[in-house]
Amino acid sequence: MMMELSDSDREFLRAARVGRLSTAGDDGMPQVVPCCFVYDGGCLYTPLDGKPKRAELRRLRRVRNIQANPQAALVVDCYDEDWSRLRYILVSGAAELLTGGPECEQAIALLRQKYPQYRQMNLRDCPVIKLTPHRITPWRFTPEG
Repeated sequence: MMMELSDSDREFLRAARVGRLSTAGDDGMPQVVPCCFVYDGGCLYTPLDGKPKRAELRRLRRVRNIQANPQAALVVDCYDEDWSRLRYILVSGAAELLTGGPECEQAIALLRQKYPQYRQMNLRDCPVIKLTPHRITPWRFTPEG
């Protein structure tokens, strides 16, 4: 069930600097990692970039999880001590690994546009995780609940 996003929700997703990606392998054990991402109006993309990792990129747990179970979620949130500003968007869907081609190149171009740090990194050989939404759930504080 896909929910239509408001203009405000689309802008919130586009502007957010970090999300939390959740994956689970075939054992059902969840893993959540913070990530940089872009939203192109349809899908979300997050790179397996050159920042230090504990394993080789294609052996990362999130990659193994996606290969075993493509269901994933990404949450983008905004916390504030003024609870009237609380907000999040939860995107659930199918994740896949892009390892080249026009869609991967476009995702990298968008990531470089959004994050200046990626302009200095070699992302050409880095896989990109694509999350195709099946459900998007926006929430924000309202006094009536």
